Amino acid sequence: MTLPRGLSAFPITPTDNQGRVDVAAYGRLVARLAGSGVASIGVLGSTGGYMYLTREERRRALEAAVQAAAGRVPLVAGVGALRTDDAVRLAQDAAEAGATAGLLSAPSYIPLTQDEVFEHCMTVARESGLPIVLYDNPVATGFRFSPDLIARLAREPGVVGIKNPTESPDKTVAHLAEQRAATPAGFSVGYSGDWNCAEALIAGADAWYSVLAGVLPAPGVAIARAVAEGDHAQARALNAALAPVWRLFKTHTSLRVVYALAGILGLADTAPPRPILPLSAEAVHEVERTLKTLPSVWPPGPQT
Repeated sequence: MTLPRGLSAFPITPTDNQGRVDVAAYGRLVARLAGSGVASIGVLGSTGGYMYLTREERRRALEAAVQAAAGRVPLVAGVGALRTDDAVRLAQDAAEAGATAGLLSAPSYIPLTQDEVFEHCMTVARESGLPIVLYDNPVATGFRFSPDLIARLAREPGVVGIKNPTESPDKTVAHLAEQRAATPAGFSVGYSGDWNCAEALIAGADAWYSVLAGVLPAPGVAIARAVAEGDHAQARALNAALAPVWRLFKTHTSLRVVYALAGILGLADTAPPRPILPLSAEAVHEVERTLKTLPSVWPPGPQT
């Protein structure tokens, strides 16, 4: 299996203040992305707030997403949990709902060894039957997948790719070369950290896991298309035009910014799950002003 490839858009999951998913709003978000030109949609990722949702609500979100996508694009579903048995059940739910793959992070709280995370990932892949994309997210989990661990997992049935964090473009290029050398052909090596992902794609990464694309898909689609066509200068120019957005992400966090964007664009009337607080009114105005500076090819309105 060779998934994911290209631009993968990660939307928020609209909920009420009790943590209940607004399936109608979520379905509209997913349907919009499914028609936008993205290569896949990442449901219930970190931006989708998987860690704040019960199993029941995650299942409701999955069912709404599968119905809204209607088979137009693959869905990669977050299946992370503190306990291995819980992660197995979540992956089984995702497979039953119709997700194409699961995105699995290392459990966070008690520091884990590399062997413990190996067993965790292999158990979820083996017992769920859902193809698994590893999620290396050390800022949130406190765990970093070592090169040896990635090499071990990449050779196991059911583990099909990895979502890596990016650093600077030059370090990302070197990191990609190292992972390519350590993993078999067909293993998907992808990156998150939107501001560095144009360079990752240019260097040959398989996938860009994008927070911005979950609410504004057009810029990422344009960048990914330019890279696919070999127009690296255009990809870099398009990425440079997004520098004000990347500054907002670094200042306020991408999660808070995309929640604000969803409200500004009229896509969802929702707030981040508590204890995360929404942006202040002043910061929301900053996001609004930034949105107006984007090139006219990316209108600050509903995109399909």
